[in-house]
Amino acid sequence: MENLKITIVDSFDSSLVEPIGRMLQQLTGTKSTFDEEQLRIIIRDMSCRLFVARSQGEVVGMFSLCTYSSPSMRKVWLEDVVVDSAARGRGIGRAMVAYAINFARQIAPCCLMLTSSPHRTEANALYRSMGFEPKQTNLYKMDF
Repeated sequence: MENLKITIVDSFDSSLVEPIGRMLQQLTGTKSTFDEEQLRIIIRDMSCRLFVARSQGEVVGMFSLCTYSSPSMRKVWLEDVVVDSAARGRGIGRAMVAYAINFARQIAPCCLMLTSSPHRTEANALYRSMGFEPKQTNLYKMDF
């Protein structure tokens, strides 16, 4: 495995806007409108932490962990896991998910959850291989 450094984004860095936008576009398949203000909002949000993975100084991946407590349990959501298309196949995704799992263990007890589109077969296989189990539930959403 290459020399990979995963860090939390806890201060504004304008050089992150372009790679995050590019990776979001790869993740969603839609043109990204990620901008500096969105990055600032994420950094200020204490319930969500953005992480980037760098290889030789270049941003090659990202993910976020969002935490909240409800009456049933404390939940941590692993969101927006993406490895830049130019860096795939090098174990970066596995390293980022392992990092997220270890981070969540530090704030246990909690339930670490994620969603992944069925068409992302490699990502779904990765999550299962790392101990995630499908949860039989309906996911609903409402956009505002």
